[in-house]
Order: sequence, then structure tokens, then C-alpha cells
Amino acid sequence: METKYLIVDKNVDSSSVYTQAVDFLNSGEVVAFPTETVYGLGAVATDEEAVQKIFTAKGRPSDNPLIVHLHNKEQAKEYVTAISEVAQKCMDAFWPGPLTLIIEAKPNVFAANVQAGLSTVGLRVPNHPVALRLLEEIKKPLAAPSANRSGKPSPTKAEHVAEDMTNRIACILDGGITGVGLESTVLDVTVTPPVILRPGGVTKEMLEKVIGTVIQPTNNEQESAEAPKAPGMKYTHYAPEAPVVLIEPTIEKVQQAIEQLQAEGHRVALLASESFAESKANYFFTYGKDGNVKEMSVALYDALRACDKTDATIILATTTAHVGVGVAIMNRLEKAAGGAWHTNNSEN
Repeated sequence: METKYLIVDKNVDSSSVYTQAVDFLNSGEVVAFPTETVYGLGAVATDEEAVQKIFTAKGRPSDNPLIVHLHNKEQAKEYVTAISEVAQKCMDAFWPGPLTLIIEAKPNVFAANVQAGLSTVGLRVPNHPVALRLLEEIKKPLAAPSANRSGKPSPTKAEHVAEDMTNRIACILDGGITGVGLESTVLDVTVTPPVILRPGGVTKEMLEKVIGTVIQPTNNEQESAEAPKAPGMKYTHYAPEAPVVLIEPTIEKVQQAIEQLQAEGHRVALLASESFAESKANYFFTYGKDGNVKEMSVALYDALRACDKTDATIILATTTAHVGVGVAIMNRLEKAAGGAWHTNNSEN
């Protein structure tokens, strides 16, 4: 399959671009498009054959449910059995935005492979002009997981999508770099108190200001669930080719680790804040300024992907505090590393 690459320029009339993208979607094809979080791999959520093409393109396990994107919160009523007071408050406060709500779906509305055999569905309204225009034009819900090969870092640029999906999908809509850089927060509102199934840009603290108590399980507690209700709860995710090892962000520990790994024959890529630029790593990719979690979230996947363009044999990634958006960043880093942390020889 030849992939059509279409650029959306906000300074010119892009009507013909959207028309082409909608035509592909209505023909049962897959179209990648930007959201404020990461690029999504979209197909009409009521078309089972089209949705299957998402799984095929990603190489994604079919027991992993997909998030459905809507144009506005009013549309949600068409697809769920009921909207609770908690769900409505979340919609009012955070939609459009990086929050996915797990709600009981109306039977036989979505394609069966969207829900992965569950009675629930994940819904959100993205906060990106390209995504919203596409959804407005097609007037149908779009199932859209991140537009990467399963297990690899999510794409925050159209070129990332092209690296993974050229000749695997019909079309890529290039709308520039995404803003948040991490996938949406997933909140299960079918239980009381609501439970965060995947941390993201909408934090526990932000949610609790609106709806009161919210449960945020650890990564291990999330992965203990037999049937994942949301993406990112199962399997290794967000990982580049070289193994990722986590380390605390102190100059001394990082330099000792680099020297130890290089002595073992490794070519080391370091992912860290700007203050580590003088390290002796073979390759250095920065998250941004020290302690700036917003910059870190935006830069994380791009940095992980950049490592794949080097001959690094190991990636040393500095961590951040489990606070606010830092919880989401650490969730992605810990999954990318498979829980591996570096231990200096002197600590053995």
C-alpha cells in the first residue's frame, strides 16, 4: 500500500486535504492524524474491518482496547448507556483535552474489536484543531490508538509516523508537532471512587479538584488486571531498540554509570536535562530544562526515537519525581525500561 502524505497548513485553505482524509476513512482505510497528546491511527469505530487494519498496521494484540475519539461531548450520549454525574463533571472540565473516560457502552454500537470483548469503551474529545476538524468533517467516531508500531515510542511528529507506518496505512495528516507529548489520562468512571488506569496530562490532583477522591494504582497494580480496560496497561510499551535503564538524576551517579557501562563495552546514550550536557556519554539527548516536567513530557518520545538513529547499545534515562505530570512520565519510562534500574558496581 502506498501511503499518501498530506500537510495541513493553518495559513492556507486545507479543505481538499480533509476531503481526501475523510474519503479514505469512509472507504474503510486508516488515517494517521495529530492530537494534542500524540499522533493517532484513526479508523471509523463502527467499521470492524477498518478497525482491524489498525491492529494489523500496529502489530497490536487484539485484547488491547482502543480509545474512541469524538468531536464534542454531546456525541457521547449516542454511544453510552448513561452518563453519570462524575462523568459529566469530567467532560465539562476537561473536554476537549487529554482525558479518556471509561464508560459502559451501548451494546452493538461500536465494532467488537474496539472494545476487546469488554462492555465498556474509552471515549475522549481531543484538543487539537486538525483532529477536531477531521472529526467534524466525517461526523463519525474514530478509534485511534497511538500511530506507532506496538511497543515502540509513540509519535509526536508526522515523521515519526512515517518511520513506522509508511506503506502500512493509507494516509498521514501532518499537522506539526503535538503539544502534550504523552498519551491521555485514562479514568474509569464505572467504579467508585474513579480509578486512573493510565496517568497522563490530566493529573490526579486536577481530577480531585473537580470530582473528589480518585484512586491512582501503581504500575504493578495496573498490570495485575486480567482484562485491561485501557491501552498501556499490559505488555512492554514505549521502548526503543536499545535497552533502557533508569537512573536518579545526579551528576555523580550518572557519570559513574556511564564510565561503568563504557568499560563493559557499551555505547551509551544519555537522556537527561540540560545540566547533564557535559557528560561523557557517547550520545546525549535532552529532556529540556532541569525540573521542567512539561518540557520533559513533550521531549520524551522524540528523544527515545532519536536513540534508534544511533549505534547506542544501552540508553541511560534519568528520572523525575512521582508528582503531577511526573507520574505519567515515570509510568512511560518504567514501561520503556521494563522496570530496569542501573546499579553501580560500588553498590553491588
